[in-house]
This record gives sequence, C-alpha cells and structure tokens, in this order.
Amino acid sequence: MGIEKQFEMLSQYNSWMNENIFNICDSLSDDVRNKDMGAFFGSIHRTLDHILYGDKSWLERLRDNTYSPRDINKPLFSNWEDLKRERVIVDSEIDIWIKSLSENKINQIHTYTSNVDGKQRSVPYWSLVHHIFHHQTHHRGQLTTLLSQLGIDFGSTDIPFMPGLSE
Repeated sequence: MGIEKQFEMLSQYNSWMNENIFNICDSLSDDVRNKDMGAFFGSIHRTLDHILYGDKSWLERLRDNTYSPRDINKPLFSNWEDLKRERVIVDSEIDIWIKSLSENKINQIHTYTSNVDGKQRSVPYWSLVHHIFHHQTHHRGQLTTLLSQLGIDFGSTDIPFMPGLSE
C-alpha cells in the first residue's frame, strides 16, 4: 500500500472518530462540555475546538497556502452547534484534499512559518500530512480520558474497529 492510501485511511479514521466523539458529546450539557477538567485546553469543547483549529490551519497551509495566523488560545467556535457543523465541513474538505494528493506533491519540501514559535521550517510535505492526523489522535486521546472521568465509556478507538476496513 502506498502512502497515499495510508493517508486516505487516516482521513476516514478521522471522520469516523469525530462522528463518534461528537455524537457522544452531543448528549452532554453545555455546562459539562465547557467545564474546565484540567486538560491542556481545559474543557471538552475547547479541546474539540483546538483540534478543529489545527485541522483548519494545516489544511490552509498545505492545500492552498492561504493560512492567516490567528490566536491559538482564542476559540474558533464558542457555540456547540457551530462547532459541530464546521467539524463536518472540515472533515469533508480533508477527505477531498487527501484524495487529491499526488506522489509528486507528497514528496516535495514545504516551507511554513510556525504560529507557535514564529520559526520558519522546511520539511517534507508528507511529514506535515502525518502531523495533522497525529495531532488529532493526540487530542482525541485526551477527550476519551475526559469522557472516562465523566463515567462515559467511549469504546474502541483502534483503527481495526473502523467500519469498512475489514473485508
């Protein structure tokens, strides 16, 4: 399997996990979703918003080079319904973008300026595509811990459990 197919699988996994997490979090009240539970971004809502922030930022950089720096500590969406709606849109955009990647594009060097430390970096494009999916997984792991602290069993987050993967 080529790296392009691996990215397609990770994009499908991203959509599956986001759908599951948003369905579970939809059953929580705004007070619970916004409660500071001591996570890196405090609450469930802010963590989900941060994942979206990262996805939008990297998509803008890598897909069409339209990224405009914004405050990483300022939420994109404070309203739950707006956050959910944008998550579905961005997941679709990620899927379309991933399917458009060519081997030539993936093997290029991409230069960007970090919004975190202001440094310019030139790295393989494929490493940044990997980073998008690793960033999502890292923070969704925090979310499953927060849900567990609320007594909610999230279930399996393992790739082999993803629908449509097995034949």
